[in-house]
Amino acid sequence: MTLSVDAAETLALRALAWLAANDDLMPTFLGSTGASESDLRERAGDPAFLGAVLDFLMMDDAWVISFCDSAAIPYDQLMQARMALPGGEQVNWT
Repeated sequence: MTLSVDAAETLALRALAWLAANDDLMPTFLGSTGASESDLRERAGDPAFLGAVLDFLMMDDAWVISFCDSAAIPYDQLMQARMALPGGEQVNWT
């Protein structure tokens, strides 16, 4: 199943809200991306930034599980959303 761009952006916004509410993980996200809290507000509508949010979450299975469980979504839906956003296309080298 492939998500629409709108559905992917909505899911990524939910992930960003979850991340912003996570006092332990949010500083790690800000430190690893170089984003500031004001960047989060300014770029929340940017599909490329939302893709970066999903990329960050997918770096650790525990983060994926925690977010997906809290959002009551299947674990693989994060990857489906990522593939629908800019930079998430799967590369076929053959």
